[in-house]
Amino acid sequence: MRKILLIGAGRSASSLIKYLLENAAAENWELTVGDISLDLAKQKINNHPKATAIAFDVNNENQRILEIKQADIIISMLPALMHYTVAKDCVTYKKNLVTASYVSKELAALNDEAVKNGVLLLNEIGLDPGIDHLSAMQVINNIKKAGGEITSFKSHCGGLVAPESNDNPWGYKFSWNPRNVILAGQTTAQYLHKGKLHFIPYNRIFTDTETIEIEGYGKFDAYANRDSLSYIQPYGIENAKTVLRGTLREADFCSKWNCLSSLGITDDTFTIENTNKFTYREFIESFVPSKYNSFEDFLDKQLHISVSSDKYKAIEWLGILSGKKITLAKGTPAQILQSLLETKWVLNPLDKDMIVMQHQFEYSLKKTHRKITSSLIVKGDDQTYTAMAKTVGLPMAIATKLILNNKIKTKGVAIPLTEEFYNPILSELSKREITFNEKDVTK
Repeated sequence: MRKILLIGAGRSASSLIKYLLENAAAENWELTVGDISLDLAKQKINNHPKATAIAFDVNNENQRILEIKQADIIISMLPALMHYTVAKDCVTYKKNLVTASYVSKELAALNDEAVKNGVLLLNEIGLDPGIDHLSAMQVINNIKKAGGEITSFKSHCGGLVAPESNDNPWGYKFSWNPRNVILAGQTTAQYLHKGKLHFIPYNRIFTDTETIEIEGYGKFDAYANRDSLSYIQPYGIENAKTVLRGTLREADFCSKWNCLSSLGITDDTFTIENTNKFTYREFIESFVPSKYNSFEDFLDKQLHISVSSDKYKAIEWLGILSGKKITLAKGTPAQILQSLLETKWVLNPLDKDMIVMQHQFEYSLKKTHRKITSSLIVKGDDQTYTAMAKTVGLPMAIATKLILNNKIKTKGVAIPLTEEFYNPILSELSKREITFNEKDVTK
């Protein structure tokens, strides 16, 4: 019996757990799901005979070490900041680890010891990062094998709501961590364009956007991610003149969001006391510069948006201009906004979310210049088995199976950039209708 310890049973874990339990008998697996909420862990395993739910506190050192020592592999669905504590124990007790999060500096520092102990700490094996790496590297390496050279690489991904469930003026509902959505775009973005380094400061993230079109689904807003340069070397595209990674939202989302972020109400750096004495209208007005008479005056004179516009109506729909009292006793502006949006951007039980990803590769081959557009659309089943849960959880689950079956030889701190990862994982994902549509044309 091979034992899998899954830490964290949040909203992105449903498809991961389903896959592990569907394969448990054939693969001789026994799954332990640990979460700070025992009820949530129990709910996710649903009395499956091959699974056990436990209350798990990652800060309880004795429990953490005991559970890690008993497992053959650990999957961490914890917030990124908590991975290092688990990873350190995994190295000490020679256990492989799988996460969907970016590699932190602290975790990267465990590489030498992990290699020495024959341990794989696999990160960035979810959606973005994850499927983006797998799919991009497969195309990049195929181009290189044919003798081509990448001259431009652009990649965008977004977790959205499916058209059939799109019933609000923002075209958005939460399908993953709401906090990450609120705090997006708060640092300067950097990217490469036609051989020149460009920066987009946080106050222009939602105005310096571009339009991405997906066949059959129309146009989307795209804003730049924080750092598009860090994958140039790992991807082996050092000769590319343009490199950009970004996030997708429904068309016109960014200009609406800019109305809020430009005021500063997505700020998470200071706490406001006694916020439950404020109405939402009073809260938003407190951020309006004193030279303007009201939020509407600010929109009109600063952003040139009228009260008759769709943008204003979308903001009004949120309830942030109402006389309703804030429910939080205290909080940062971002927390106050999040608490409101969690009541408005709700993915209802039968709603379907949607993942949209597109890569654009330009390359030279045999004196011709070509472009590959590779697009992925995945829709969720319902509120539980979302597209987000599928595309985050399934790559993790498949990677876990490959590691347990000794199909992965890599050791140390790694991300999935090589054939031993992308060929089998993309192959199995395609059988589950997670597949890219590619078009290769001469430019």
